[in-house]
Amino acid sequence: MRLFAELCPRPPHWRVEWEPVRAAFPWVRDLAGVAQDPVHHAEGDVETHTRMACEALAASPRWRERPEEQRVRLFAAVLLHDVAKPRCTREEDGRITAHGHSRQGDLMARRILWELGAPIPWREHVAALVRHHQAPFWGLERPDLQRLVFRVSLSASNADLVLLAEADLRGRECGDLAEMLENVALYEEYCAEQDCLDGPRAFPSDHARFQYFRTPDRDPSYAAYDDTRLTATVLSGLPGAGKDTWIAENRPDLPVVSLDRLRAELRVSPTADQGPVVAAAFEQARKHLRAGRPFVWNATNVSRQLRERCIGLAADYRARIALVSLEAAPAVLRARNRARPSPVPDGVITRLASRWEIPDLTEAHTVTWLDRT
Repeated sequence: MRLFAELCPRPPHWRVEWEPVRAAFPWVRDLAGVAQDPVHHAEGDVETHTRMACEALAASPRWRERPEEQRVRLFAAVLLHDVAKPRCTREEDGRITAHGHSRQGDLMARRILWELGAPIPWREHVAALVRHHQAPFWGLERPDLQRLVFRVSLSASNADLVLLAEADLRGRECGDLAEMLENVALYEEYCAEQDCLDGPRAFPSDHARFQYFRTPDRDPSYAAYDDTRLTATVLSGLPGAGKDTWIAENRPDLPVVSLDRLRAELRVSPTADQGPVVAAAFEQARKHLRAGRPFVWNATNVSRQLRERCIGLAADYRARIALVSLEAAPAVLRARNRARPSPVPDGVITRLASRWEIPDLTEAHTVTWLDRT
């Protein structure tokens, strides 16, 4: 990303020039004056912390040793890691909290970088780091730690996450800094032991990976027998991303469960209750699944929760899941939508974009990410 590259600290001085950063990004300026818990953030507001975290990253020998592209990507992640705190900060029982800011930060980072034209792999790497940036602090306490570190390795990099966590900690003033840095070191050691620190965790097959993330306490090395009977192609993308065109070009002979088509048949507006539309879609899908017939599920499916409803049903019928994520630049997407016979209201697209989670390899046998701009 050119803009982040221009602002990223560079040799020989490795200085963080903060005023140009503030001038370039309104979401950085929004961090000013947002209060933090003084126990863990005695340094001041969120903007002060973010600047200090960027300075800590720039001072890191391990970060300086990275290739420039990786340095820039990590710098972007540090800039964005607390981007949702203005939205999530509350005062509860005399304490300042920011519950949910990591997940909201993932959603906000994705939308910010999408609007800036970031390439999909670069953007999703940064968004995944933002989503999981607190995991090295407390991850060792989680019962699902193994699944967590595997997911990070498949969507970003645990080595990058460790550098982000270290910069986050060194960019604050708190009494338990040494203890939390030790937690990060233990997280790094655990990832190395699990063979997922510097690269994605390897699985015996895509079916073994799919079953691991759906089955509690499953051995990740178990070579699961592939008993799938059909392939369900599940699409994900905002209105105007080109889903219908992709189907015509790539799955022209398969039956399609289309929520748009069902809305038209049932005369249900996109802003009305979608319950009857969804129920009709699931009934159509069940008919294909019972018959062992490959089909396409055409819906926005912009959140992991929505996709899981489709994927869970198909998996119960032993379907192989092929997830296809389609997108386009914001202006292109909205222009296409306006040109449709029945355009989706702009407000609906804005609301969907605020919930947009890109599919990852923990959700399906295969995932394809396509920019249809």
